[in-house]
Order: sequence, then C-alpha cells, then structure tokens
Amino acid sequence: MPIRQMKDNSEQHLVIKNHLQNTMNPIQRTPKTAQNGKGPPAGHEPHNTKQSHNHTSPSTKNKGRRRGRGGRKSDQGDVCMRPSSRHCTVAQKPVNPGSADILAATSNGSIQNDHNLSGMEMGFPTSSKSLNFASRPGFGQVGTKCIVKANHFFAELPDKDLNQYDVTITPEVTSRTMNRAIMAELVKLYKGSVLGMRLPAYDGRKNLYTAGEFPFSWKEFSVKLVDEEDGINGPKREREYKVVVKFVARANMHHLGQFLAGKRADAPQEALQILDIVLRELSTKRYCPIGRSFFSPDIRAPQRLGDGLESWCGFYQSIRPTQMGLSLNIDMASAAFIEPLPVIEFVAQLLGKDLLSRPLSDSDRVKIKKALRGVKVEVTHRGNVRRKYRVSGLTSQPTRELVFPVDDNSTMKSIVEYFQEMYGFTIQHTHLPCLQVGNQRKANYLPMEACKIVEGQRYTKRLNERQITALLKVTCQRPRDREHDILQTVQHNAYNQDPYAKEFGVKISEKLASVEARILPAPWLKYHETGKEKDCLPQVGQWNMMNK
Repeated sequence: MPIRQMKDNSEQHLVIKNHLQNTMNPIQRTPKTAQNGKGPPAGHEPHNTKQSHNHTSPSTKNKGRRRGRGGRKSDQGDVCMRPSSRHCTVAQKPVNPGSADILAATSNGSIQNDHNLSGMEMGFPTSSKSLNFASRPGFGQVGTKCIVKANHFFAELPDKDLNQYDVTITPEVTSRTMNRAIMAELVKLYKGSVLGMRLPAYDGRKNLYTAGEFPFSWKEFSVKLVDEEDGINGPKREREYKVVVKFVARANMHHLGQFLAGKRADAPQEALQILDIVLRELSTKRYCPIGRSFFSPDIRAPQRLGDGLESWCGFYQSIRPTQMGLSLNIDMASAAFIEPLPVIEFVAQLLGKDLLSRPLSDSDRVKIKKALRGVKVEVTHRGNVRRKYRVSGLTSQPTRELVFPVDDNSTMKSIVEYFQEMYGFTIQHTHLPCLQVGNQRKANYLPMEACKIVEGQRYTKRLNERQITALLKVTCQRPRDREHDILQTVQHNAYNQDPYAKEFGVKISEKLASVEARILPAPWLKYHETGKEKDCLPQVGQWNMMNK
C-alpha cells in the first residue's frame, strides 16, 4: 500500500491511498480586430458571443494503464489541484511505532466482508455500458491490522427504478449554463401540471432523469427566457425555446444492488451515472462546476496568486461502488480563477506598474491582449444595467484617437464624446486603449475604466512558477485539517436535506467510512558492496545514511 509521509515536528501524519475501493472503481466514460470607423462602442447594442465547449477527448485503448487504476485523470491540468488523485484514508493514532507512524482509531477493530466475489453468478445479460471485473483471488494477510478513516460516505440505494428522457432544445444551445436555465424554467412552469409533480435531474446536455415516470412518453414544451442582465429600468430581451422531452429507457437499481452484493460481475454504468448526476444537481446550482469538482469563494477565503489571479477552494465529488457498498467520495480541491477586479486594476497587477502615469508599450499591449482575450467583462457605467461581454481584442490606438460612424452619412464621433453624451460618463484615462468586444465584422469598443471582470472565471492558461508555488501552499494540508474540511463540506451540502436526493430516495451518511487496513513491514534497503553497511531496515519510515 503506497504511502505519502508528511512531517510536523513532534508527530508524523500519513495519508494512505486506499486500494479497497479502487478494485471496483469503474472507468468513467462520458459521453483581426476592428479599428477606426469600423464599429460603434459597446454598451448600446449587444452582440451575442458563443461560449466555448468542453470537449472530452476520445478514450484510448491503454488509457487505464497509463493513468493508473481507474483510468481517471484530472481535467484541470496544473490549474485545478487535489491533494491526491485517488481515494485516501486519514489515519488518526499510532498503532505500531516499529512499523509505521499511522494514526488509526483502533487496532483491534475489523470490518467483515460478507461478499464472496469468487462466487459471482455469471450468465446474466449485461448492459451495453457495463464493465466486467475479474474476481478477486483473495485478501492479503501481511502486516499489522488496523482501522483507518476514508474520505468516503456510505450511500443507501433508492428502492425505485429511475427513468431516462432525451431532451432536444430548439434553437440549439451550446452552453450548459443556458441549457440548465431553460430546463429550470420548464420545471418551474410545468412541475405542478404536465410533469406530474416530478423533480427531474438534468445533465446540462441531452439527458433528463426522474424517479418515476412522467405522465407522457413524448411532449413538446415552450419556454421563454428573459435576460436579467439588462437591468431594471430598460426593456428586457426575451427569447423563446422549444423543448422536446422523450422517454428513452429505465435504469434497473436491482442490477446495481446485485453487483454491490457480489452476485453479478458487470457494473451497471447507467445507474451509477444517474445517481452521480442526481447528487451533483444541487451543487451545480450553488457552486461553480468544473469537471467533477465544485468551487466557490464562500467555501474558504480566496488567496491571491499574483498577476490578477486567485485560488478558489472547492471539493471533488463522485459516487463509487465499493466492496462495502455504494459510497460518495469527497475530496478537497483548489483551482486558479481570475480575480473579479476592475480591468484597469487587473492590468496594473499583470504588468506590475502604474498605468495612469505613462502610455503602454507594444509588448505591454500584447501581454494585455493575451491575458484578456476570451475573458468576460461587465460594464459599470450604466447604473443597474450590468451587461456582459466577452473580450476579443485590444485597440492599437489610445481611446482619445478612436472614432466611429454614427449614421449612414458617415458622420464621425469620438468614443470620448459618445460616452459623455450617451451615458454622462467621462473617460479619465484616454491614453489607454479600449477593449474590443464582439466579432471581427462588427467589433464594439469599451473603455478599460468602464469594465469589471465577471466573477467565477477559471484561469485555463499555464501558471508561472510563482503562481504554482502559491497554489501548492494553499492545497497542502495536514490530514486532520483536511478531514475537518471534508466533514464540514458534507455537513454544509446537507445531502439528507437535498430535494433531489429526497426525490430519488438517495441517503448519504455524514460519517467517514471506517476501513480495515494493514501496516506493511518496511522493506530492507540495499547499498553498494563498498559501503560500511550493505543493507538497512528503516524504522518509522526513517533511516540514517551517515554510515552507508
């Protein structure tokens, strides 16, 4: 059993990566810029911008082999960090100081395993998405037995079959956030009538799940969404969507129960996927979802990483089948986000100098353009109207030199005059360039001092060494602190009060799982024949190299 040692003066803590659950941990498979005279300033006429897709790379034949058991690899790269990529257990108290400094609750406790995997019944029809596992030949006996705590929380299976529906939205929407907003409005309008009081869980794409059937197998709905970002004084934009909901299949929970009991060899991936989506539904509404993790500045105060970035704390969540039953795996995570600062302040941090005293150099412009391209900003010069735009570039000229046509007669007006006359907003720093928003055919201009970066945008580019060091400091925790944060996260999420968990009949324990472990004897270390000592047996994970 691999271990990672963390020293802390008078005591040592070990984080033990648990392989008990991994033996039945299936692989998750989821389905140039406009210049003078080429465009008006922004803030008057909005332009829609497409949001980026999160494409899932195709699976490869040796994916599980390269990444280790389970085949899981964090999709956050060096931006999103978890203390360990696998399930871990937090020990509590030394059991055998001569073997390892493990913190265990008890040394004589044991957990009985009533599931005989070698006696699995074969020959059952298997699901198209199921995974077959080889039966375990036996259990290890070497080492001192102890009980450790794992960051798993046991779950009770629902006693009802779950249904899957296909969702088609017209016109097509590429943003999961917008899809969720459409379906939330649909449920709000029709839950008490057409939906038969069902509270469905939605994956943000094509799949809708219910506990019990809808009163229909196919139905078309009409949903209208109002753009709340237009403020409270002016007219709001409204758009209508057609939503078709069609019954697809029913997930058999009995199959999952048999698999967990060791009576079937194929894991029902559909049932596991539904339960995972159900338990993620409320967290998706509360927090900022990234992959399988959720982040929020309210979980822990953000820490500055430098150059306009900050770290957000979050948690990883996944439902897992184990030899001890179904469990919810929770772990802490950290990721880099762009600070929600006024654009001028963000640029000042990025360049590390005062922007108000001197003009920008060409290299400064390139750096700013690279950092802000694709970032969402909101205007601050229109009172309650906080319309959002995505930055597409940076003007090569300062604001005081930018003009645009205001009518068909090509009457020209400067950006400074337009903002003064239209909004009563005086641009102070006219030596700075403007942000370009919109597309290349009709780019709009926004003064830097009239924009603020929208909160909750993950930084997807590579971090520099200083930022990585700062993020690692935030991520690194002592086992007891990490255990406390995990328990606090579970209590705050209140899964037993989750309306979606209640709807689907899923119950989650609030106690860490107790798992039987063994402290393996330390291996002998062999040195070169010319040394004073040819071998050595480490004690408590340490050994003296002075005589080697």
